[in-house]
Amino acid sequence: MMAAGAALALALWLLLPPVGVGGVGPPPIQDGEFTFLLPAGRKQCFYQSAPANASLETEYQVIGGAGLDVDFSLESPQGELLVSESRKADGVHTVEPTEAGDYKLCFDNSFSTISEKLVFFELIFDSLQDEEEEGWAEVVEPEEMLDVKMEDIKESMETMRTRLERSIQILTLLRAFEARDRNLQEGNLERVNFWSAVNVAVLLLVAVAQVCTLKRFFQDKRPVPT
Repeated sequence: MMAAGAALALALWLLLPPVGVGGVGPPPIQDGEFTFLLPAGRKQCFYQSAPANASLETEYQVIGGAGLDVDFSLESPQGELLVSESRKADGVHTVEPTEAGDYKLCFDNSFSTISEKLVFFELIFDSLQDEEEEGWAEVVEPEEMLDVKMEDIKESMETMRTRLERSIQILTLLRAFEARDRNLQEGNLERVNFWSAVNVAVLLLVAVAQVCTLKRFFQDKRPVPT
């Protein structure tokens, strides 16, 4: 029994990879976008992990709320203040190269006591992975007789991928602009309808007052004989 148990343990040790060797690494950090409602008089912060020696682009827009403005700040993983803006409707900031750790993004609406703000922001990472991805093309070298080389195919695919990602980012920003313009137009429409109703009510009151005044002018005010 002991020999069988030892043989089974040895077989499992040979089949299973050791811990920390050959395992799957941490998933790559992907781009992200988020839309949230920032209440009046409140401050809300977000934390985003970033790898070392990469590029982080932050874009934000206030797409709803009175004034369409908000305070924005960005801090490094070491607590260093990188960006500080006050009463801005939108902004684009790039951190390059990044530090490994959590970046802190804060949106502050403390200056507003009544109006809440609808804020959209997007994080775009550009990891420097070109050197890591060069290995596969060197392993599989094409024959000299081929017209199209492997490097050309790789470069074309990388260019197409970059352009597609940038197109998606631009479309996302355009949707944010469209949402902000729609909210602004809806607010203007509500104000126009309100003041139009007020004007109509005033005109009706003036018309009634004029009719009553004219009736008083034409009333027979002769004294009644006793």
